[in-house]
Amino acid sequence: MKKCWIAAGLAAAMMVTSLTGCGSSDGKKTVESAAVNVPTEPFGDTVKYDPSQPINDGKDISVEFWEWGSDNLFQELIDGYTAIHPNVSIKLVNNPWDDYWTKLPLSLGGSNGPAIFNVHNSQHENLINYMAPYEVSSDDLDADFNGVSAHVIDGKVYYIDYGIMTGSVYYNKDMWEAAGLTDADYPKTWNEMREVAKKLTIKEENSFVQAGLNFNGTFHQNYLLGLNYQLGQDLFEDDKKTATVNNDAMKAVMQLLVDLYEVDGVGSKDFGAEGADSFGQGQSAMTIQWGHFNNTLKTNFPDINFGVFEIPVFEENPYAYNRYNGESTFGINKNAPADQQAVAQDIVKYFLANNDIQKKFNIAMSTFPAKKSLAEDAEILANPSMAVLADHIDRYIWPGPMPATMETSLKTAGENVFFNGMSIDDALAEAEETIHNDMKNSSFESVESLYKYAE
Repeated sequence: MKKCWIAAGLAAAMMVTSLTGCGSSDGKKTVESAAVNVPTEPFGDTVKYDPSQPINDGKDISVEFWEWGSDNLFQELIDGYTAIHPNVSIKLVNNPWDDYWTKLPLSLGGSNGPAIFNVHNSQHENLINYMAPYEVSSDDLDADFNGVSAHVIDGKVYYIDYGIMTGSVYYNKDMWEAAGLTDADYPKTWNEMREVAKKLTIKEENSFVQAGLNFNGTFHQNYLLGLNYQLGQDLFEDDKKTATVNNDAMKAVMQLLVDLYEVDGVGSKDFGAEGADSFGQGQSAMTIQWGHFNNTLKTNFPDINFGVFEIPVFEENPYAYNRYNGESTFGINKNAPADQQAVAQDIVKYFLANNDIQKKFNIAMSTFPAKKSLAEDAEILANPSMAVLADHIDRYIWPGPMPATMETSLKTAGENVFFNGMSIDDALAEAEETIHNDMKNSSFESVESLYKYAE
């Protein structure tokens, strides 16, 4: 999951920062400010922001805001806030992704760290001990945003999701039409998906010209760590700590992958590059990818005429469609001076209440808004990667910031099945043993039980 979400952040970052000028060597960027409208009346849903309230008693104050990559997006947030509070100066500090997670904890542990900073839930354990809880009640947050309960720690909230991303089916519209398919042919079940994939597959004798479906490279992220929920199977036992991947549901998902390639012949481990690249290069008609792929296609493969439909299910009305992950709101440095923490708290509240900036962040990241009042927004639904989630957004599960071994071990299991001739039973048994060994000292606890429809 982490790799998928690193890609998400970087894809959006490239899209946004390509519009900015070069930064100085210390990572600080200079970004042109856009004209902003200054609100004078309170705004927001349950969480409201009152622009008439002075900050720091109107006295000048400076804070640093650390982030990775998306300079224009964060600058727009800053410009809107400082237009209301011109006594506040916010220095935006950009850091490359790889450096960020080394430098940030070190900085937060000292006396000169940023008052406010960008968070990614994969770094939860590295950051949480440096974070101050929000001065907004969890009840108020829960009234406005989906998925808040999964982020409550001892009654307090340190960050939540502003946007939600998960896997959907991306298809090549030109190939779809050439195969005689229409919008009425969007498959709802995996059996229907297999038949559609066959129609989209083109071979010359025994050689592939066009794969109907390609899952090479990312099958562990897009199938093995998510489709289990369709069959009512969590990734962790009731103790919230013990992973379970050697079970009937995971075996059924792995068997589906084997059948798609070896029985249906809609693709091959030896044809095409990784699913995303193969689709972008026009070799494959369908691939399952997460929402960030929308930005990847527009940036790297602009000539591909693509559409999106919701991931198929094994049976109608599944327990859940898939897992999701979230793009996080901002962290507040508990070691920052009290006056700077107060500004950071106010910036967070401004962000939470502001539907316009929430919408811009989600559109930039191709994430479906966690904010409930944006679920039917026209601009959100104009993005196919977001619109496809609208009907069943509450039927996706966040298991928590999963340890990396979940991904790497299941990837190895799939490679053992496809490339090394290992049986599905043996491959998943080995994967589960590896995961258990790797997680002996992990503090991870699943939040699957907080799913709205948890059994």
